[in-house]
Amino acid sequence: MTRQTEGGTTKKPACEGCELGRRDFLLRASRTALGIVVALGGSAMPASARPLRLIPSGEDLNGEKAYPIPPQDGVSIDTDNDVIMVRHAGRVYAFALSCPHQNTALRWRKADNRFECPKHHSKYGPDGTYLSGRATRSMDRLPIRRAGDQILVDVDMVFQEDTDPTGWAEAVVTLS
Repeated sequence: MTRQTEGGTTKKPACEGCELGRRDFLLRASRTALGIVVALGGSAMPASARPLRLIPSGEDLNGEKAYPIPPQDGVSIDTDNDVIMVRHAGRVYAFALSCPHQNTALRWRKADNRFECPKHHSKYGPDGTYLSGRATRSMDRLPIRRAGDQILVDVDMVFQEDTDPTGWAEAVVTLS
């Protein structure tokens, strides 16, 4: 469950004693299944759908997760925080792991240089832009900023392209 704030930014509320709804249960179950597949070496996924690399859970710094700047173009996944980190064409992005259509964990298709939802086959470019499929918007971006040799990501907030196009467009770090 999320709530809308000013500017179309979505903030995840704290859940105080509430029971999981069906959607939350399914989202957590899909994340757990992804974590199990990844832990087993990704053998249940074809090689072209595996992430390029897994990264350890980001260090918590004042509510943000800290990650090293990716050394080269590619995709990294932090399954503990449901973060996809992408370095592409001199820019770094942080995305929510789930597809904006129905919250299924996205997969990186290395051979096609794009993301794909395994459920309904929505496709996204490496910068998260929507290409085709049932989804109606681009991948959800997380607030991101550079601090020295680290990338800081706020995992408790997302920018949705359709409700906050400015926030979504600015959720990028340009490397010099």
